[in-house]
Amino acid sequence: MLTAHLPSGYVLARLLPKGIPYLMPAALIGSVFPDLDMIWFHLIDDRAFHHHRYSVHIPAFWLAVAAIGLPLAARLGYFRTALVFFAAILMHLILDTISGGILWGAPFSDHLFALVTVPADYSHWVISFILHWTFLSELVVWALALYLWLTRPRQAPSAA
Repeated sequence: MLTAHLPSGYVLARLLPKGIPYLMPAALIGSVFPDLDMIWFHLIDDRAFHHHRYSVHIPAFWLAVAAIGLPLAARLGYFRTALVFFAAILMHLILDTISGGILWGAPFSDHLFALVTVPADYSHWVISFILHWTFLSELVVWALALYLWLTRPRQAPSAA
């Protein structure tokens, strides 16, 4: 997934019931949070290995973080907000599984599971991904997010 993580967070937030504190920020931040490893990947690690092998792209890591974070969030009164954040992270990992590969078996396996392997048919990997049929899934997420945004309830302008 190259471009659809943030719009997928928007879709998640729009489809959940209202009344969850910080619903939209939790969904948007969680939907892109695993890709913060790109900072380390490019600036520190010099792209030494696939960024999906970093801990923030490993489901077992997030299971452990959620096991600690959810009870803490519940004590602070933000359980549903934290649940949205972790759901958005899970959605990120699921979307990356389409063609990017995720370590679903870690720590017992170092195999990157992907539904489809995108062949390097073009001079740059980004072009290979954009011109591959799996990129349609990104366009579907974008289209759904755009539809939900265009049909969102409008607030009446406030009188000044």
